[in-house]
Amino acid sequence: MKDIALGIAHTAYNTPQMDKMLDFYCTKLGFKHAFTLKDDKGNDWIQYIKLADNTFIELFYSTPEKIKNGDSRYHHLCIRVNDINAVADYLKSKDIAITSGPSVGKDKNSQCWCADPDGNKIEFMCVSSESPQANA
Repeated sequence: MKDIALGIAHTAYNTPQMDKMLDFYCTKLGFKHAFTLKDDKGNDWIQYIKLADNTFIELFYSTPEKIKNGDSRYHHLCIRVNDINAVADYLKSKDIAITSGPSVGKDKNSQCWCADPDGNKIEFMCVSSESPQANA
């Protein structure tokens, strides 16, 4: 797996206060708002903050009710890889259940998902040259 992994692509959080989060990361800390992903209905779904080349924070829109009812503020960790099919093969070889993928996401990147023993979601992502991340 170490030959496939390229680094952490992003860490993701749910937030019921998007404006304050964007102000904190972009205005106060000085990071750049990179882009917004929309859901299937055209609504803002995820805000991307660029920390450095190929490294982002994903902020998912949430509500106080969802957080109160068990949605963690932590959403997932994403590890950037160079071959999504090799990741899937590796996970299978280690008897790690793939919870989703390999597939292509709304951002045009290939992805595959699993969970660690505590149930924390892990996304493996192979960045497409056509994706907003590659062009941010």
